[in-house]
Amino acid sequence: MHNILVILEFILSTLLVIVVLLQPSKADGLKGFVTGTTETFFSKNKSRTREALLSKATVVVAVLFAANTIALNVIK
Repeated sequence: MHNILVILEFILSTLLVIVVLLQPSKADGLKGFVTGTTETFFSKNKSRTREALLSKATVVVAVLFAANTIALNVIK
């Protein structure tokens, strides 16, 4: 059982790193200063975009990672 949880921990940690790195940055840099803020179709419908999906996936994988870590410490 311990070996299975260790393998699952490795998979979840790798998946968590990948999901976090796939997310776009929130900083606009000078783009927001020069052009100002404008509302677009994608800014109005953020719940349906790839960014929202990655955000939800990050939360799910992080919770699974934390639960697996706790399970590893309890079994140890």
